[in-house]
Amino acid sequence: MIKLKVDNDALAEEFFDGTRLLGIVGSLADYQFCWQLNQGMQINFRANHDLEITLKRKERNYFFTIYEYQEPATTLVHYLYNNQYDGEYLLPEFKHLDFLWLLKGDLVNDELIAAMVQSIKIIPGVQMVIELSTDKIRNKGHLIF
Repeated sequence: MIKLKVDNDALAEEFFDGTRLLGIVGSLADYQFCWQLNQGMQINFRANHDLEITLKRKERNYFFTIYEYQEPATTLVHYLYNNQYDGEYLLPEFKHLDFLWLLKGDLVNDELIAAMVQSIKIIPGVQMVIELSTDKIRNKGHLIF
């Protein structure tokens, strides 16, 4: 009998190859934050329930919503993860962050990231925006859909 084993490290490395990740602290509900982003940055985040992440902890399921926006005429896709659900965290190592914004599919230059950070910071209710290194994430598998 042949046993196959999934190489989670290789899967995570492939998923995060070429991505950029922002961490956001804000006092807004996820749908309000997305509305503010959509209005202020002329984007179109929408909840993608097919990508919703379910984690089982303490014999209970926790659901983390993912909002998605595909930039027109490019392969760049934006994913906004809700990092908290009912007292649990998608990435427990970043409990202070409310949202994670992953950019995937196209190379994103530093100027675009800087412009995005400035646009996000001016949204009422946002306290902090930082770029995160994916190397610092201990639970990378929680972000993979």
